[in-house]
Amino acid sequence: MKLREIFTETKFTESAGDTEITGICIDSRKVAAGDLYVCIEGTQVDGHSFAADAVARGAAAVLHKKGKRGMKNIAVPRVAAEDTRLALAFVCKRFFGDPSADMHLVGITGTNGKSSTVAFVEEILRAQGQNVGAIGTLGARINGEPLNIDFVTSTTPDTVELYHMLMAMRDAGAKYVVMEVTSHALALHKVAALRFALGLFTNLSQDHLDFHGTMENYRAAKAKLFDLCDRGIINYDDPTRDFLLKYARSIPMITYGLAPDSDYYASDVVMGRNRVSYVIENDVVEVPIPGKFTVYNTLCAYAASRELGFSADSIAMATSAIGTVAGRIQSVPNYHGFTVIVDYAHSPDGLENIINSCREFTENRVITVFGCGGDRDSAKRPLMGEIAGRLSDFCVITSDNPRNEDPDSIIAMVEEGVSPTGCAYQKITDRRDAIFAAIAMADEEDCVIIAGKGHEDYQEFENGRRIHFDDAQVAREALEQ
Repeated sequence: MKLREIFTETKFTESAGDTEITGICIDSRKVAAGDLYVCIEGTQVDGHSFAADAVARGAAAVLHKKGKRGMKNIAVPRVAAEDTRLALAFVCKRFFGDPSADMHLVGITGTNGKSSTVAFVEEILRAQGQNVGAIGTLGARINGEPLNIDFVTSTTPDTVELYHMLMAMRDAGAKYVVMEVTSHALALHKVAALRFALGLFTNLSQDHLDFHGTMENYRAAKAKLFDLCDRGIINYDDPTRDFLLKYARSIPMITYGLAPDSDYYASDVVMGRNRVSYVIENDVVEVPIPGKFTVYNTLCAYAASRELGFSADSIAMATSAIGTVAGRIQSVPNYHGFTVIVDYAHSPDGLENIINSCREFTENRVITVFGCGGDRDSAKRPLMGEIAGRLSDFCVITSDNPRNEDPDSIIAMVEEGVSPTGCAYQKITDRRDAIFAAIAMADEEDCVIIAGKGHEDYQEFENGRRIHFDDAQVAREALEQ
């Protein structure tokens, strides 16, 4: 594609406008001949510093921030933008084509429940005979199979990766794509050029304040999803409801919850040790995953599927057939008479939800193993400690992903919250030892919760060093011994 075709409103000299662009790249180390290199200002690295390297590797043109020093010396055609992240979104839409014009995109945002809700919507739509793509923390899939694409991504991939994924899903015949949309992705304009058929909101609680600074900024970032949607679906029971209804009043907003005022509401809710059940639109739904948040997450998926035009009875049947999601209230089977649960809960609200959910079916003690990640929102550490101490009978405070922080210092901050609650606790820095200790002390009818990492199969230390670590696998080893 010609440079002038990508930047339709930008003036070029004839020769510059005719420059052929064969790819888009934001990493100078991965630039191929013919690429448009886009300079992105990151929190730690500024892509403008590597523009010359990108040109040396064959970049045919450079997109940079307007007024950035040093760009005049770049020897290939240059395009300047006020915000290169925002410009990148529309560059990708133009270069790769607009996948949201060919598929129904369903975006899901919120603090907790995004991954589960993505999986639930995916399963329900597939049960209707649809070709479905999914993108999120649990990876990228097409019709339940891993997407064959060579990218290692975050929850919401970077803009270029995302468009490659959407193109691959479109080429594979996907009619629907369900994806997590994080507050980071919205604030950094990763999805700014997409149009979502539906935007879903699960809930809001403290998280990522290291990035957003305040809860108001965090909430505002989440709300941006509804600027990109044809319709919104939100949790009626969440305190953020009124803010979102006011913010998104230009589009139809549908609600779900346990209150009869919701557009889609659950009645006759029953919580069991291994399942939940409820009635919606005169159909009984029974899901083999315990916890009140399972009710909310499946309700959200149900509402989305109804708004996409599928029948109530077929959705209720598909919802009842939903399977467990890796690392989300995942039970580790054993013959010792107690329950072991692995869950991804890594925010205050998420930890409170999982402990309360396990309380509903636990006859004896709740033993909670948890930690907090390094290089992330440190303000939530004592909050999570207080929640675990207040709701558990025993806590084992351990490492999560310490990254570039001292794990014992992180544990000390968590301890500040646990100690005043009077809950008995133990500090064990090594996560494997912590899981073994918790399982060794469990008696019949106890519940051991291993929180924080869920589906992750690694532990991350300084300078990005990773080791293999799987909470469920370690729990199984402890149970065998």
